[in-house]
Order: sequence, then structure tokens, then C-alpha cells
Amino acid sequence: WTGTMCLTEPHCGTDLGMLRSKAEPQADGSYKISGGKIFISAGEHNMSANIIHLVLARVPDAPVGTKGISLFLVPKFLPNADGSVGARNPVFCGAIEEKMGIHGNSTCQINLDEATGWMIGEPNKGLNAMFVMMNAARLGVGMQSLGLTEVAYQNALVYAKDRIQMRSLSGVKAPDKAADPIIVHPDVRRMLLTAKAYAEGGRAFSSYVALQIDRELNHPIESVRKDAADLVALLTPIIKAFITDNAWIATSEAMQVFGGHGYIAEWGMEQYVRDSRINMIYEGTNTIQSLDLLGRKILMDNGAKLKKFGAQVQAFVEENGTDEAMAEFIGPLADLGDKVTKLTMEIGMKAFQSQDEVGAACVPYLRVVGHMVYAYFFARMAKIALEKEGSGDTFYKSKLGTARFYFARLLPETAMLIRQARSGASNLMALDADLI
Repeated sequence: WTGTMCLTEPHCGTDLGMLRSKAEPQADGSYKISGGKIFISAGEHNMSANIIHLVLARVPDAPVGTKGISLFLVPKFLPNADGSVGARNPVFCGAIEEKMGIHGNSTCQINLDEATGWMIGEPNKGLNAMFVMMNAARLGVGMQSLGLTEVAYQNALVYAKDRIQMRSLSGVKAPDKAADPIIVHPDVRRMLLTAKAYAEGGRAFSSYVALQIDRELNHPIESVRKDAADLVALLTPIIKAFITDNAWIATSEAMQVFGGHGYIAEWGMEQYVRDSRINMIYEGTNTIQSLDLLGRKILMDNGAKLKKFGAQVQAFVEENGTDEAMAEFIGPLADLGDKVTKLTMEIGMKAFQSQDEVGAACVPYLRVVGHMVYAYFFARMAKIALEKEGSGDTFYKSKLGTARFYFARLLPETAMLIRQARSGASNLMALDADLI
């Protein structure tokens, strides 16, 4: 059996407090669910014997807003007493959306016409239960984007080594050919290394978060489990937003390596771009992730979770501060850590005057913190690569070169982002809506 998550309705996406789906209690303890849901991934298909829809709806006299939402299990087919698949439940696919990408997934409009369902958990606590799945889905979306980044990079790399076009600016590199492979050109290298750096940084980051999840679930010491849970909570919106933003950049750059051929469907590169775009939207838009990070995960607990991660960064900086070979990484990492601390305090002070300041700063802020996270992991990778530099293993040479590229070419974006985050809400909110 497969499952879906039925949250969104035509009139409410991010603001689930507006949802209208109804759940009428029945004498046998079940409910009759009525309403319409949209954007339901894999909402209808014949690849499994049954589909279990997890549906948000309101019971009679429920409180308004998000505090009045309950969660229900609504199967496509009602089970018989022996557990076998029985009668069809009146939950139907009204339409399949025509989409920009992810064409392998049937994104459905789902109509429920007094469909039988059963409440999961307590009345009016459905959103809390759904967020257990939402947080897992947000991590999964990050991994989806990481995979797209990697496959786009690999395809572009092979193409750049094979495609010949023009001569190198510094002299002929392939005299036996009519032109040089395009990988000799500096800007082709920039595009390839951008995708490579975002793939490798994302893998290191996501591996770290996976380790924290294991500790949260399995470590025998309660305090370790608590610290790990705090780190997972802090880093989940960064996994979702930063990795998906980077995938959009990386897949676009990889497509550009192909030139005009990248725009042609035959090569498959444009599909990676189309497929990556949805990841910035579904399972909570990246703006929502940014608000969650800055507003809930940092400012609401006075930065306690951020300080836990920052302490690891600071310990690494202090441990390697006198290592001259690491200076090119430790200096920028330490500097960015200080700037994140100051920026967080500055936005927090402004937020006392207006919550619009949080909304205005949150997107560039998340990206700054994301870069700090990647810089930390690239510095850790660089340390190991430097220790193995004399081994002759090209793996470590490649890691070190990618880390240097990241610090030189991608990390400087934080200077612009910090200026944006500090610029405040007034430049966004000054104009009346009809003047925009």
C-alpha cells in the first residue's frame, strides 16, 4: 500500500488555518469526510492494492484556525474484517495536474464525498501529527535536490570533457583536434565547480544531519539525544531550503554547460532544471523554511539551538587556529561565524519594533547560515585532505581544490546577503500595494 498527505485546498496552501474540509462523526467511531484537496502527490494510481490518504479536516464545532484541525486516515478501498481490500471508498481523483516537472509523479486533485475515515490522534491536534511527517518530507525534499545536483553535475562533466569548441585562452591544449574540450575554459570550470561544490557540501551536511537523527533516536544518554534533537530541528529548514536553492542554481549551470543542446529535451538536462524547481515550493516554501529558522528555531529560544551548532564551529576554529595550512579556511569561517552572531542579534532587536523585520530578513539570513554550515564542513574536509596531501590519492586533491573554490567563489555571496538582511523592511513595505 502507498500513502498520501492531503493538506492543501484550492483557497489555502501555506495558511492551513483556512481549510474547509469537514469530518462528521458516525455512531461506529468513524467519520464521513467531505472536501477537496489539491497538489496531492501520487494521489491516484494502480501500482498498489490500496492508497491510504492522510487527510486534514475539521470536526463540528472545532476552533477556528490551525487549532481546529484534525487528522484522518482515509483509504481508497475500505478494508474487510480479515484485512483484505474491500469496497471502494468515495475518495476520487478529480484531475491530474499538468506540471512544469516531476512528470513521473501523478499530482492529483482529490475529491472526498462523505468518504469513510478514522481519526488519528486527538481531536484538533491534527497539524501537530502531520508535522511529524512534514519534517521527514522536508529532509527528503533536500535529498531529492541533492540527487538532482549530483546527476546534473556528472552529466555536465562528461559533456565538458567530450565537447570540443574554441581554443583555450592560454594556448592550444588538444593540438590533435580541431578545437579544445570546453572544460579548458575558465567559465565552464566555474559552472562545473559550482555544481560540484554544492553537491559535495550538501552530502557532507546531510550526512551530519543523518548522524544527529541516529543520535536523537538511539543514543543511550538523554542529554545527547536532546542536543541531537535540537540540532536536527535547527538544521531541517536549512536542509530543505538551502540545498533546494542550490540545486536550482546547480542544475541551471549544468544545463548551461551544454549550451544550446542543454535546452533541447533529448539531452535530459532541461528536465533536471524543471524537476528541481518544485523542491523550493512544496513541503513548505523556502520562505516558510526561512521564517521557521529565524523566527521559531532561533529568535524564539534566544538562539540556544544555533549556539549549540556554533559551539562546534568555534571548537573547530580554536583547534585549528594555529595551523598555517588551514588559515585560508579558518579565517573566513571564524569571520562568518562572528557575523552570523551579530546579524542574529541585530535582527532580533529590530523584531521588537516590527515582526516585518523578521519576514524581510529571513530569506537572506537562512542563506547566510547555510553558507556558514557548508564552510564548516568544507573546512573539515579540507583538513583531512591536507593531512592526506602526500598520499598521491587524487580524491583528496579534488576535495581540497573544491573547498578552495567554494571559499573563493561561493562563500563571498554572504557579504551581499548580510547587506540585504540588514537593510530592513522599509524598502519592501514603503509602497502601497497598488504602486508595486
